[in-house]
This record gives sequence, C-alpha cells and structure tokens, in this order.
Amino acid sequence: MSDAAEGHDDRSLRWLRRAVKFPYFWLLLFFLAPFLIILKISLADPVVAQPPFTPLLEWGAEGFEGLRITFSNYVFLFKDGYYGIIYLSSLKMAAIGTLLCLLLGYPMAYFIARQPPSRRHLLLLAVILPFWISFLLRVYAWIGLLNNRGVINELLLWTGVIDAPIQMLYNDFAVYLGIVYSYLPFMILPLYANLERHDLDLLDAAADLGARRWRAFVDVTLPLSAPGIIGGCLLVFIPAVGEFTIPALLGGADTLMIGRVLWDEFFVNRDWPVASAVSVVLLLLLIAPIMWFQRLQAREQETGR
Repeated sequence: MSDAAEGHDDRSLRWLRRAVKFPYFWLLLFFLAPFLIILKISLADPVVAQPPFTPLLEWGAEGFEGLRITFSNYVFLFKDGYYGIIYLSSLKMAAIGTLLCLLLGYPMAYFIARQPPSRRHLLLLAVILPFWISFLLRVYAWIGLLNNRGVINELLLWTGVIDAPIQMLYNDFAVYLGIVYSYLPFMILPLYANLERHDLDLLDAAADLGARRWRAFVDVTLPLSAPGIIGGCLLVFIPAVGEFTIPALLGGADTLMIGRVLWDEFFVNRDWPVASAVSVVLLLLLIAPIMWFQRLQAREQETGR
C-alpha cells in the first residue's frame, strides 16, 4: 500500500473517531433519522402493497417527477374525536401514574439519601433489582396476583376480609398499579441523586433560626430538590404516555391509551400513515413540556447568577 493510501486511511479513521465522539452524531442517528422516517410515512397515502404506503418521491420514465405529500392523515386525526379522547386519556393516566410515583418515590429517595453510605448501596440495589428481570415477565406476574382467583383475592378470602373476589384486573386500577410498579425506580433514582448532594448544614441553620422540621423541609429541602422532581417526573411521564404492554396485559377493553391504538393501526388495520401521524402528534405533545422545563431551568440559572 502506498504512503498516499495509508494517509487517506488515517484521515478517514480520524474523521470516524471524531464523528463517533461528536454527540450530535448519535442524536441524528437514533432520534432524528427514525423521526424523519415516521414523518415521511405520515405524509403518504395507505395502499395495499408492501410497504403499505405510497412513496414520497415519484419517478417516471423520464426520471424524477416530484414529491407526493398529503396532509389528509393529520386532518383525519383532528376531525375524528376518537383520537382526541385517546390522547387525553393517555395523558391523564400517565399524569396520575407519575403523581403516584412521586408521592411514593420521594419519601423512599429521602430515606435512602439520609442513610449511612454503607446502607445506601444495599437500598439502591433493592431499587434496581427488578430491572434484572424482564419487564414483560414482571408485568405479566401481576395477572396471577390480581385476577379473581389470584394470590391477593385468595388471601383475602381465606382471612375472611371479603366474601367474594374483588375485580382488580382488567381495569384502570390495574394499569395504574402496573405503571407505578414498573416506573417507580425511574422516579427514585433522580430524586436520590439530587437529595444525596444536599448540604445538611442548611437544615441545621434553619433549625437554629427557629424553623421546625416540616418548615425546614418545605423552605429548604423541597425547593432544592425541584430539579430531581422534574427529572423523575419526565422519566416516568414520557414512557408512560406511550405505554403498550401494561394496558394490553392489565387493562380492560375500556382502558384507552395511545400505545394500544398505535398497535391496532400498524398491525390490525395496516394503516401505517395514520399510525405514523398519531406518533408524530404524540411526539410534539411530549416535546412541548420538555422544552418548557428546559427554558424554565435556564431562566432560573440566569436569575441565580
């Protein structure tokens, strides 16, 4: 191999290393490129073919003839009130699930952060331990616990607390329970990372000034933990909105969430353009609060300076 060829190979490898290390490369590869594919499909018409949508670029005998774009899928979404109900239902269930995770996760994270360092590792291991088991198996195990002849109902019947089985499966209660169980660690970990860095001398100073414990918590700990609360809520809310496995296994026929609608549109109705339009609108709905929170944090940092 000549020196010129070796120099060209070295330059290519150097460029590749820089591209791999460049953070925007990964954003383009794993976020923007799939989004553009979904956006392209959402601007097409459904056809009985493989793939089941019309191509974006039209080619003829003389070459490129132009773009074939339609917004009829988005118009259909806004005209059909069914999809609006689905969006609102998904946002409501995700918001309630996130609130429940916050109410349970904050005390747990606070307790772990105030433990001795040797004990924190064991408690954090207990929080992370469920991730060692498949998510699908963990959700599916709740069917055996919640059904009418499951462990919980049998225990309540045996102890005489109830006379007939309680319907705990295939309803919104089971979906909320599945969301809290599955996503609670995503709330605890950011909160713990924030609470563990707090300066406890601030609480001592508040006590010296006459503040009670609850007052010191409200005025000192809670405001300082706001970034952890926001981060944990986003980590729970965003995946919960598009959740499919939990409502499909634990929810009933009346449990309306966007993940099940996407599955039906893609694999039952084979209407990929409408399903892609639903995905794009959902993504826009989720990006808006994220951008708002980032702008709010940037404004608070500038004010703090």
